[in-house]
Amino acid sequence: MRLYGLAATIVLSLSFIITGCNHIDRASSANPTELEFKVQSLQREIDELRTAQSDPVYTASTNPSPTTAPAPSEVIAKIRDEGFNRSQVMATLSYLTDVIGPRLTGSPQLHRANEWTRDKMTSWGLVNAHTEPWGFFGRGWSLKRFSAQIIEPQDIPLIGFPKAWSPSLKSPLVAEVIHVDPKTEADLDQFKGKLKGAIVLQGAVREVQPRFDPLATRDDDSTLLKMANSDIASVGPAGVARASTAAERRAQFADTPVGRAMAARNRATTNPTTSASGPTSRPAVSSAKVLSFLAKEGAAVIVTPSTQGDGGTFFVANASIPGQERQPFPATQPTAHVWDMNAPPVPPQITLAAEHYNRLVRMINAGEKLKMAVELEVEFQDNQMGYNTIAEIPGTDLADEIVMLGAHMDSWHSGTGATDNAAGCAAVMEAVRIIKALDLHPRRTIRIALWTGEEQGLFGSKGYVAEHFGSYPEPTTRPSGRTRRPTTQLVTSQPTRNLIKRSEYEKLSVYFNLDNGTGRIRGVHLEGNEAARPIFRQWLAPFADLDAQTLTISKTGGTDHVSFDAIGLPGFQFIQDSIEYWSRTHHANMDLYDHASAEDLKQCSVILATFVYNAAMMDERFPRKLRLNEREVEAKRQAQTQPAR
Repeated sequence: MRLYGLAATIVLSLSFIITGCNHIDRASSANPTELEFKVQSLQREIDELRTAQSDPVYTASTNPSPTTAPAPSEVIAKIRDEGFNRSQVMATLSYLTDVIGPRLTGSPQLHRANEWTRDKMTSWGLVNAHTEPWGFFGRGWSLKRFSAQIIEPQDIPLIGFPKAWSPSLKSPLVAEVIHVDPKTEADLDQFKGKLKGAIVLQGAVREVQPRFDPLATRDDDSTLLKMANSDIASVGPAGVARASTAAERRAQFADTPVGRAMAARNRATTNPTTSASGPTSRPAVSSAKVLSFLAKEGAAVIVTPSTQGDGGTFFVANASIPGQERQPFPATQPTAHVWDMNAPPVPPQITLAAEHYNRLVRMINAGEKLKMAVELEVEFQDNQMGYNTIAEIPGTDLADEIVMLGAHMDSWHSGTGATDNAAGCAAVMEAVRIIKALDLHPRRTIRIALWTGEEQGLFGSKGYVAEHFGSYPEPTTRPSGRTRRPTTQLVTSQPTRNLIKRSEYEKLSVYFNLDNGTGRIRGVHLEGNEAARPIFRQWLAPFADLDAQTLTISKTGGTDHVSFDAIGLPGFQFIQDSIEYWSRTHHANMDLYDHASAEDLKQCSVILATFVYNAAMMDERFPRKLRLNEREVEAKRQAQTQPAR
């Protein structure tokens, strides 16, 4: 029996003995139903574990006890000196953002970023630098020309941006502006036959309220303490690129300034707020149905307000497919994507800053007849493959084993993707540059990956992990409404999915990810891997003066470490100060170089370089998550069912 199993047995046995001593006078009248329920629950857990062969099973041979001492102080001192005094992290960030610009998946700019980062890391002395395909993506999209302004009854230049994968207008358009904000489907009838060729403002005004919380924040002691005390089920802040996980992120930090700002992004209320501006109340008819109606009626352009942000900051992602309802998270039905080669046609779609959208609606309500001039020219790139950029620092005596670090390089398109996530890319690139510049010789091979397709669903890391490390086969059927099964419930309706391991599954030691903006590292999410705690505690000790000390057992989702964790490999995302990530830059037009913090990114690079070097120098492989086996569960059952003495 493993040490953890023995400890669990002892604790449970002592608990039963103490309970029996405290209640010896009532032992004869103990509730048999409750005891029987516990026995049945444990038996179901045993049965489930007997069938769940898909999870990697912990054994002494695959999880040796590692020697985890951090790098010598003189090595850490050199890393700090190089990282803080001769840093190239901001130069790297500037080229990715200012020169290359936004890097939408499938676009020529992202392809250029793939090649530039490959060549840059080669110039630093990394080997095997290459772009590696992760799979077929679909259509790329590039903006060639855009402008929008009101020209009657007065000239009003507008702050806004087209949604990605919107089609071009055949020619510059001047058209009447009509506001459509139905409360029921019946309300749409009044617009039948009146929208062909029009520019439509879709939706209600979004009330903008003064902000009384700061736009930029750092995690205070109480927030970090709450994270440190959280349990394994907690979901921490993610550098999530997909809006489908926003509810989880808001729930974690609802009572912090950052949490309040995040909640305001999707608040369904018209009441004043004290933090940020929220949208108006949700209409009875869905926006997907309204968009379908507008498309069928021949509207030329659909304009919507930014659902978050103010002061000229707006947030924009991809165009919506008419009639396609937003899927819950996790999705329960197959979904078409606007970037698919066979995607249904969509009308041109534009997001406006809330203040400008609101003004236009108020003018129309006051009886003004508006005309808008719009020019929109885009270019599609068909049949695009997706590529990651990969490079290595070769190891020595353990060169066939791997330590990885990475960040996603793709971005949205209205800004330049500085904090999401060129900052993460620049920091992980700087980490390997530091190691090479100091001529350190890691025992394991250090491999860096710059992922793409993250914003659309972790495509790059998922494809890479499936090819190199392993994957679960897709189920032959996916029933509607499928939910996560409770761990103590035996489910027999679906066959067990066995992990298909690839050649490097046993060779990977650990993966480190950076994708929470420009903020300095404050600690690590342990992702439920308690064995990582003493290791990371040692590794963070030299950086107490840099405010990096917090360890939380909780998980954080929505970025590329998830692809590793999903198949039982150690994958970790760092805790970072949010700065302006949620309030100003994440998927926004203000995600620009100027909102990156040089000192914070230097700190991130130094800690990343140290963590990666430490992992590469360990005597044994980094410990993987412990999985209960049948013997341990049986021991728990016996400990709980033995009579009190």
